[in-house]
Amino acid sequence: MKVSQELLQQAHSAGYNAALVLADGAVFFGHGIGSPGITTGEICFNTAMTGYQEILTDPSYAEQIITFTFSHIGNVGTNDEDVESSRPHAKGLVLRDVLTAPSNFRSTMPFQDWLAKNNITGISGVDTRALTQQIRKNGPQNVAICHLDKGEVFNLKSIQSAIAKQPDMNGLELAKAASTKKTYEWTEGLWQLRHTKHKTQNTSYNVVAIDYGVKHNILRNLAERGCALTVVPADTSAKDILAYNPDGVFLSNGPGDPAATATYALPAIKELLAADLPIFGICLGHQLLGAALGCRTEKMHQGHRGANHPVQELATGKVFITSQNHGFSIAKQGMPKNVEVTHISLFDKTIQGIRMTGKPVFSFQGHPEASPGPHDLAVAFDAFIEDMKLKVESSKLKARKV
Repeated sequence: MKVSQELLQQAHSAGYNAALVLADGAVFFGHGIGSPGITTGEICFNTAMTGYQEILTDPSYAEQIITFTFSHIGNVGTNDEDVESSRPHAKGLVLRDVLTAPSNFRSTMPFQDWLAKNNITGISGVDTRALTQQIRKNGPQNVAICHLDKGEVFNLKSIQSAIAKQPDMNGLELAKAASTKKTYEWTEGLWQLRHTKHKTQNTSYNVVAIDYGVKHNILRNLAERGCALTVVPADTSAKDILAYNPDGVFLSNGPGDPAATATYALPAIKELLAADLPIFGICLGHQLLGAALGCRTEKMHQGHRGANHPVQELATGKVFITSQNHGFSIAKQGMPKNVEVTHISLFDKTIQGIRMTGKPVFSFQGHPEASPGPHDLAVAFDAFIEDMKLKVESSKLKARKV
């Protein structure tokens, strides 16, 4: 259906209090969830069957509205632990069914209350299969969710005006807004179900993590493996990073167009490469590392978002089940000679991993901390630790010779 003021009025009369309007004029009607109002963003879909709270708080979803293809959203409620950052970053959500009532011993707040508390606007009752097929066919586009408050009516001009003001993701720099504003130390390691947060006791490696919108569980995985973590803002200079005398540098995930973030991130990354430090990148960090090595990045037709994406390691043929969340990728064309492709997606053959030949520098596109396999890609963190271990041992050997 194509949106019109008349169609909006008919939907309101029929009892609908929410509408999802796409930039191309398509419209889906349903019932509002979360906070009333109009929210806009780039529409995408996520096929994961678990983790809706983690997904909505992932900084990589900044300026996006998420279509959840799984029907039982809300069934585990929410809590203060299952978050990937200090606040939600997604602009809104689209569901097929009404929110499921919470039924989990860890729940401290129903999902509806959590959405309202965090001022997130959503819509339920949408044919998410039809919407997902439309996104797969036509690619991403900007949309608006209008959730009416009591006594309100749909206003097409207001909705269309909101969509028009939403910037296009191409060329959009979002990492600085998602990044920390102040440097801080991270000491929290992995935690078990009934024994939650704990501080790591033993640290062997000094790591600087550049925060482009980092997820907490990435930091937990590094800390658990003996990393003393210093997390710095996205625009921190290489000089300031090297002043911490790191054994390795981590380039985090984050939102937006990597080409836009590269305008300030690449000079620092190139200097760090020249310093011969072990470097490990994830998601946006993977794309930025590729750009620093001379690769080109590009917008994908529909992106990868879910927890069941098969990725193949080319050297061994081994297949990993991975968690994914990205709308940009490293292009295959023009790959520099000093860059080796290590992993590819078995869905569309896009690049999932790279390594710099002759140096302890590598990156991965997916999210190895998200445990979809459940721990298929823990080896990525282990490889970074091994690179730093070899560097430290080499430095000690040179010192003894001197």
